[in-house]
Amino acid sequence: MPYLTLFSLFALAALIPAAVGAWRPSNVSNRRFWLLTGLAFAGSAGWVAWRFGGAWHSGLAATLWVAVAVSVALFAGLARFSREGGRLAPLLFPYLILLGLVATIWEHAPEESLSGDAPSTWILVHIAVSVVTYGLLTLSAIAGLAVVLREREVRSKRRGVLSDLLPSVAGAEFLQVRLLVASECVLGLGLASGIATQFVETGRFFTADHKTLLTLGAFILIGGLLTAHFRTGLRGRRAARLVLMAYLLVTLGYPGVKFVRDVLLG
Repeated sequence: MPYLTLFSLFALAALIPAAVGAWRPSNVSNRRFWLLTGLAFAGSAGWVAWRFGGAWHSGLAATLWVAVAVSVALFAGLARFSREGGRLAPLLFPYLILLGLVATIWEHAPEESLSGDAPSTWILVHIAVSVVTYGLLTLSAIAGLAVVLREREVRSKRRGVLSDLLPSVAGAEFLQVRLLVASECVLGLGLASGIATQFVETGRFFTADHKTLLTLGAFILIGGLLTAHFRTGLRGRRAARLVLMAYLLVTLGYPGVKFVRDVLLG
């Protein structure tokens, strides 16, 4: 078995205990929660450290595993300061397993190497901002999904298993808005760093490619959602659906473009 596949399976297996443990009612502050979260981070971060040890990789698998590692790290930070944030685990870790599974299946897809005359600092800053933005939006989308599921339970007047696992509707909405604010700020930095890199590489400030247009659309959509929330009180399932739409746009613009380029066209 190739080493790449072996490391991918290890990283994927490290996510499973956290996903299973998240479906058992527990205190976010207990030792088991942090051990499982730490294991999940160690698996994905270990894959990234091993894969990027010799050179930079920009393929689909690398992009997804970086996104998984950053999402787990941001989730751990969120859970450290917010009990409600830690209760997103039952939805977050199964989704991260799905991302890891996609990365494992297409880990040998050809990838495009970085090129151009832009200084490495610009590129690294842009990449760092992009992955942090995607991690924040992942958590925000998970919070939005929690809002939808908990509101459905309230409307049906039935107390399901999710009632003891997920944040309350108010708690999930609070997390969603704060994460969106952080995402919008970091996404704005990402657009600025992308424009700077584009200018250094080509002498142009803007290129109307799919990634740029989808990311810009997500930035406008999130900005409009936040404006509507603070001015009109937009919340609940309507707001959550817009958050999920923004996340879809960023997903299509970030790993989605790599999937088309490396897998479908590769």
